[in-house]
Order: sequence, then C-alpha cells, then structure tokens
Amino acid sequence: MKYVMKRVGCMLFSLFALYVFTGCTPTMTGAVKQDTTLTGEGKRLEEEGLKYSGPEYTIGIITFKNKTRTPGLEQPATDTLATIVKSAGLEPIMLTEDEMREQEEMIKLQQTGAVKKGKKDAAEGFESIDFRVSGSITAYSEVEEGSDVLIVQSKTQVARVQVDYGLVDIATGKRLLQKSGAGEYRKKTGGVLGFGSKSSADVGLRDGALRDALIKAMGEMIKELNSRPFQSKIMLVEGKAIMFRGGTKSKLEAGTKLGVYRPGADMVDPDTGRVIGKREKQIGEIMFTSHQNEKVSEGTVSSGMGFQAGDIVRAIK
Repeated sequence: MKYVMKRVGCMLFSLFALYVFTGCTPTMTGAVKQDTTLTGEGKRLEEEGLKYSGPEYTIGIITFKNKTRTPGLEQPATDTLATIVKSAGLEPIMLTEDEMREQEEMIKLQQTGAVKKGKKDAAEGFESIDFRVSGSITAYSEVEEGSDVLIVQSKTQVARVQVDYGLVDIATGKRLLQKSGAGEYRKKTGGVLGFGSKSSADVGLRDGALRDALIKAMGEMIKELNSRPFQSKIMLVEGKAIMFRGGTKSKLEAGTKLGVYRPGADMVDPDTGRVIGKREKQIGEIMFTSHQNEKVSEGTVSSGMGFQAGDIVRAIK
C-alpha cells in the first residue's frame, strides 16, 4: 500500500513539475505571420488569389480612420491591408486622405486650364491607380477569459475588431463595395496555482484581429474584381497600334474585343452632393493582339479614331 501511495505521489509531483515548467508557456490560437486565423480565411485568401484572373491592378489605400477610443489602430490597419493586397497579386499605393484630395483638385484645375501643367503633371502617378480602398475601424475590444481546472489556471486574451471598408473604381468613380466585417484573435496563457497565467499588453492581439478582419475584406474585394470584365487604360497610341496596361497577368486571349471609352464629367447625386460615377462615351473598339511583357499588352484599332493615353479599355462580353 505504501509503495502504491509513493508511486501516486511521484506521479502527482511529476505532473506538478510539468505544469510549472510548461504551463507558463503561452500558446497561440492562430499565427499572424502565417496568415492563419480562427476562421481559416488566410487559406481562402490564398485560394482566391490563385483564382484572380485580372491584371496587376494598382490599389490606392487611403489611411484608415480610427473611430474607436483605442489609439494607434489606423496605421497598423493600413499597413496590414497593404501587405495583404500585395500578397494577393495586386500593387498597393499608400495615400493619406489629404494627399488624395489635393491631387484630385489639382487634376481638375489642370484639366480646366485654370492651372497650367508644369514639368510634372498632377495626374502623374495618380492615374495609374485603378481602384481605391478606404475604411474605418469602428469598434475594438480586448477581454480576458479565465478558467480553473483542479490546480491549473489559464487565461485567454481575446481581441475583436470591426472594420468598415469601401472599394471604388477610379475610372468610373463608381463605388463597387461598401461593407463591414469583423475580426477576432486569441492568445492563451496557462500555469499552475496562478504561476505564469498573468497576461500583459500584446500588440500581437491587435494585429491579429485586424489581420483577420482585413483578410476577409480582401476576399470580398477579390470576388468583386474577378466578377468584372478586364479593364485598363491606354498608355501609348502609334497609328493603329494601341498599347495598354495588361500584360500576361491579364490572361487576355488573342482576338479579344475591347471597347474604348472616354471618361467625362462627374455625375453628382443631387440629394447628397456625392460623386457616384463619371459619364462615359464609347469612342471605338480595338482587338487585342499580343503581350509585350507581364504588364503591357498591344491591340489594333477595329473602329473609331482619336484615341489617346488615359482612355479606358474594357473587355466586351
């Protein structure tokens, strides 16, 4: 009997020691660096990215607004989205709202002739943006959940965030998406008799929750872009030869017909005063002939005339 009790005592002591030396080690639910989240959206984003069939669009990302009482969320959200956009096969450009507004105003003044174009056109580097993303962090919280099992204590830190985001087509001015999404990230710590179960501030929680929400947002944006016909802009006109942004990444096939459109005035909602699109006029058609490289394609004029750099080309369904 004494021998049995001794063996039991040794086993309990061993278990106690195991919890002391290993129970203090934090365990993570989700690994931010590996795009693994509670909902598995990292894997879905990878799959959506592989299915992305459009050109290497340039996405202008306006610095996110922070509408919560938690400071310092706007820049991490913006930077995280830029990383996700890049991994999805698109090209991100970071912009502040003031930079976007100032450049748009200067372009309008130059187009009307109120301000002469100098050595550098205000639209240079701006018209290369195909779509624009803006958003706000509308809610953020961190809570701590605890549990006690026999002599083992554990705590789980949970970060939750809500993000509103919108996707705008720069060429047409149309808002393609306006949605809200949530993200969650958890970190678990454990110990024995309270040792090692204390949780401290961790920016990984914040970044994990933001990444979870923005991965879902990126998945929605890729769905939208995949559902749209190929669209780009003319870069150069040489007689009947038309060079436009596209390239092998656009996956255009020889013989594809493309409509050519001249963007016009903004269409303003009379009730809200907001621009909801641009007037477009089709001025002709071209037929895709070949790719020059990954980013540039060439076509030949089928109908119409007077094409110029900046005109929109769009696949005809």
